[in-house]
This record gives sequence, structure tokens and C-alpha cells, in this order.
Amino acid sequence: MSAVTDAAGGAAPQPAHPIGQPIRDSMVVAKRNLIRMVRIPEVVIFGLIQPIMFVVLFTYVFGGSMQIGGSTSATDYKNFLMAGIFAQTVTFATAGSSAGIADDMHKGLIDRFRSLPMARGAVLTGRTLADLVQTALTLLVLAIVALLVGWRVGSDGETDAGRVLGAFGLLLLLGYAFTWIGALIGLSVRTPEAATSGGLIWLFPVTFISNAFVDTSNMTPWLRHVAEWNPFSATVQACRVLFANPGQSQSDAWPMQHPVWASLIYSVLIIVLFRTLAVRKYRSATA
Repeated sequence: MSAVTDAAGGAAPQPAHPIGQPIRDSMVVAKRNLIRMVRIPEVVIFGLIQPIMFVVLFTYVFGGSMQIGGSTSATDYKNFLMAGIFAQTVTFATAGSSAGIADDMHKGLIDRFRSLPMARGAVLTGRTLADLVQTALTLLVLAIVALLVGWRVGSDGETDAGRVLGAFGLLLLLGYAFTWIGALIGLSVRTPEAATSGGLIWLFPVTFISNAFVDTSNMTPWLRHVAEWNPFSATVQACRVLFANPGQSQSDAWPMQHPVWASLIYSVLIIVLFRTLAVRKYRSATA
């Protein structure tokens, strides 16, 4: 078949591949956000300080007073706590996603992106991928700090490197899922300040009505039921199982019986639902 030529006799530009273009556009936007992150390192630094403070405060302030599996050992609580701190850290990155997108909206950058021949959703996908890289960096530093304060995996001798990496993979997947919630919030408010508040306020009940910091068996029945079906709790339980840490919830609730599958299903459903809503909102949002 002869090549398609333009009016001047040269080869006419071929249309972008329907699958390749969204990927390329998303990578360009992700690169832009990563460069911005490198040029404003204080954002990364402040993002690291909060989870480190949580580790130190919970470990040394509450470590000797919490009862885990009938034990008040500070070491047991450290090992119990870290899965919850890891999960809280990746979900709290949502606030940064909300504020960043709201800031781009406020400055008119989103309108400029929409005027370009870019794939729909590439701006949001690129932003969430860049946030995922920052979350992974934060998680790495936090894991090192956790090891320094005494956290250990394999407390029952039933874990290995593959299971540990699987746990961190589930954490990053949950964090990525929650950044899509943050994207929707950032597109729905008028200022970065409102996005920061809106990105955090709903996270407190999600993270604290869970098995992250206390054993759910100590909760009232109705609250325990909510905590056990909380997507956040499923990931925490899955991490404790994969890390072989103490304090795994003893419950008949399906997410607690099959936490790895529950964590995967919850995260994928959140991504599908909130990505769809965020992309739809992106098409009509105005600064």
C-alpha cells in the first residue's frame, strides 16, 4: 500500500496511536510534576516529617499502655503499629494531590491543558503518577525510620522478601487509589486551602475508625463492624499478615478473613470509580 502524502508531496503526519497517546501525554505531565517536586524540595521534606512524628510519638508515648493480643509489650505494639502508620501515610498523601490540582485550577493551568490536543484524563493521570512516586519515596524513608525504632517483620518466622514487597505494593496501590479521590476534591473546590481541608477532614474517620492503631475487638459492636469493612482496615490487615506482625484482627468479616484479596478489590474499585468521576469533572471544571 502506498504511503499517505500531503499536498506538498511529503509524508503526511499519521494520527497518534489511540493507546500510545494517552500514555505519552500522562508521562509528560508526570515528568512536569516530578521536576516541580525536585525544584521545591520543602514539599517533600514536610511530607516526611509528619509520618516520622507519628512513628516516634505513637511508639514512645502509647507503646507501653496499649494491649495487643493480651500483651502490653512495647515491642509488640511497635510491630502492630507500623502497618497502620504506613497505610495512614500513603492515604494522607491525598491532601497533597487535592491541593496541587486545586492550585493548578486556581492559576488557570488546567484550562491551558484542556486547550491542548491532549488525551482526556492525561493531566490527572500524570499528576497521580507523580504523587505515587513521592509516596513511594516517603514510604521508603518511613520504613527505614521504623527499623531504627525497633520494628521488625517476620515476628513469627513466616515471612520473606516477596511477602514484604507485596505488602508495600498493596500500600502503594491504596495510596494511588486515594489520590484519585484527592483529584476529584481538588477539581471540586475553588481554592488550594479548601482542597487541603477537604482532602484531610474525611481521612481522619477513615483512618481512626479502623484497626490501624487499636484492636477492633475493643470497639463497640457497631463501630467494630464499620472498622472491619473499612477498605483502609483491609490493607492494614493484609500488611500485618504479609509482614507476619502481631495484632491481626480475629473476625468473621470477609475483609479480615481474606485481607489481601479485599485490599486489591477495594483499591481497584476506588480507582475505577473515582478516576471516572474525576475525568468527568475535569472536562467541565472551571477556575
